[in-house]
Amino acid sequence: MVGKEALFEFGFEDHSPEFEALPGMALEDLMAPDWAEALSGVEDELRSVLAFVASEATRGTQVLPAASNILRAFRQPLADVKVLILGQDPYPTPGHAVGLSFAVSGHTRPIPRSLANIYREMEADLGLPPRVHGDLSAWTGQGVLLLNRVLSVAAGAAGSHRGKGWEAITTAAVTAVARRRAAVGQQSPLVAMLWGRDAEAVQPLLEGAPAIISAHPSPLSASRGFFGSRPFSRANSSLVDQGADPVIWELPPLP
Repeated sequence: MVGKEALFEFGFEDHSPEFEALPGMALEDLMAPDWAEALSGVEDELRSVLAFVASEATRGTQVLPAASNILRAFRQPLADVKVLILGQDPYPTPGHAVGLSFAVSGHTRPIPRSLANIYREMEADLGLPPRVHGDLSAWTGQGVLLLNRVLSVAAGAAGSHRGKGWEAITTAAVTAVARRRAAVGQQSPLVAMLWGRDAEAVQPLLEGAPAIISAHPSPLSASRGFFGSRPFSRANSSLVDQGADPVIWELPPLP
């Protein structure tokens, strides 16, 4: 748990006062304690990018996801991570981004097409039925880190917050995951699923951890190597080879 869940009990929505509070909050109130320690070396960079996000919200830009979810991926303890799924940036459609790559609220209909393609590949790979919802918390509860390369976006403007500082934070996060594995050895299994060129670019940070690389599941690229890549069964095989339990990828029929 993150302190007393200080940030996450406020019920923040996409309003500038809530974003304005973020840059001044203690790291321990923004993320799990072990993430706060791991990212302490980029604390200044994190506060700078949070200040940028707050300034965007103050001048009337709708920033996604909501303030309470912008660092949601780091609420999951670093110590629990065994699978990294790296996305690009949050969905730019209002109501879609929830702070976890590729996931949406369990009540969002229809689900984004990238997620529908993920379900299609999961069915082909494992025979699991696609779901109508996009709540992926059943994965995160098993140690799957759903991290975007960039953690915020302006509504309706995909990629609008690239190059604003998030890359330094997520580079440090991927490095922390890899170094923890290297330090702990076989007690800390890890496999990365890198979908698309942005994600593939972090492979050198993994320090030799297994990586499953393919095209992005976007409708623009899924047919160019994502379909047929069998990432879920390959990830589980890698985890078993490392002495870890496989991930149960099947999601509940309803959230």
